Amino acid sequence: MNYSDKLNNLIPGGAHTYSRGDDQYPENAPQILVKGKGCYVWDDQNNKYLDYGMALRANIIGYANDEIDEAAYLGAKQGNNLTRASMIELKAAELITSIIPGADMVKFAKNGSNVVSAAIKLARAYTGRNYVARCAEHPFFSFDDWFIGDTPMKKGVPEEVSKLTLSFKYNNIESVQKLFDEHPNEISCFILQPAESVEPLGCENCNCGEICESEDNFLHKVKKLCKENGALFILDEMITGFRWHLSGAQKKYNVIADLVTFGKAMSNGYSVAALTGRRDIMNLGSIKEDGAERVFLISTTHGAEMNGLAAFIKTVELYKKHNIVEHIWDYGKRLMEGMTQIAKDLDISENFKMVGVSCSPNYLTFDKKGDSSLALRTLFSQEMIKNGVLIPWVSLSYSHGEKELEITLEATRKSLEVFKNALNEGVEKYLVGGVIKPVFRKYN
Repeated sequence: MNYSDKLNNLIPGGAHTYSRGDDQYPENAPQILVKGKGCYVWDDQNNKYLDYGMALRANIIGYANDEIDEAAYLGAKQGNNLTRASMIELKAAELITSIIPGADMVKFAKNGSNVVSAAIKLARAYTGRNYVARCAEHPFFSFDDWFIGDTPMKKGVPEEVSKLTLSFKYNNIESVQKLFDEHPNEISCFILQPAESVEPLGCENCNCGEICESEDNFLHKVKKLCKENGALFILDEMITGFRWHLSGAQKKYNVIADLVTFGKAMSNGYSVAALTGRRDIMNLGSIKEDGAERVFLISTTHGAEMNGLAAFIKTVELYKKHNIVEHIWDYGKRLMEGMTQIAKDLDISENFKMVGVSCSPNYLTFDKKGDSSLALRTLFSQEMIKNGVLIPWVSLSYSHGEKELEITLEATRKSLEVFKNALNEGVEKYLVGGVIKPVFRKYN
């Protein structure tokens, strides 16, 4: 059955996240998935794949974890969504503010876009300024106009809204200073992810490699400039949170932001996101200060459902019990070393590269001229699928173990042998179907 046609006929884009769409995968990718367990998924024909997508990085412990599912079930059995705040809601708020540096208060929601946009609203309310500066290299912050208007997909966004978002470069403090110089006393905040998937965090006085805690690092410099210029420093930890460190990448990089957002891995696949930060900023959304002008922050019927928050509480418990963050760093290091060595053995190390930090690697593909190649990336993904590995990107989980590492490296060797042939003979000879496309493009 052609599930792709049915999905696209009923759902714009064929899925509820564009990164799950047909244009993000090679033609031989499974059109529809039926179930997942651990780090494996099955399609409608019962074909089994070792998965590195892990639900867009949301499943950090593994699909269908019995302990987390049981906790979520018990939360739901208590009513799931009550007339007033629930006891689980209070416990979840106490937990996240206890483990995240600088988190005095929290607002929960169901997805990352909502809490990130709420952070932007708070920044504008707190500073009285309209401009927002976002990191150009970081691919996604929100589905709301303030961000989408600064991408090639501007249709539907008023031009006057688009003009209020500015861009700066990661690891380039001059680009940050330039925006402050061009818009004095006009920028409400700078928002970025703590880490960039390709290059390590930059600093001036050390060869920092993967992690740099120096106060010369880029994050510290951005925070300093924000403070000097009256703007808020916001970190989006949708990807880095609960992966770099249980207390977030800001703990790893020794920096505390004014506001921080979390989601994805915090509840192992259940729908929970969080906005945290300084009390004086977060409190703008409160109702207890008589006479204060109100900020309508996040108001969501389902934002504090007990099944998701119970899953979050249990997920944190398992993080601590099993040293999950340490496992992911170790597995990622060995995966990167193994895949890099295979590329070296095949004499294509300039064409296939593993980059980024060990807890969240990325693979890059380049043609014989040294130019980035989506066609070769599609081919690698295609061949990995042939060998039973679904790897649109590299999201690691606690369920990835020794057996999975062996499977992945064997599949990598077979796939890169085809990759090398394609380099020499032309990728079109080996690629079946179209080339994957960027999510943010103006036209289909």
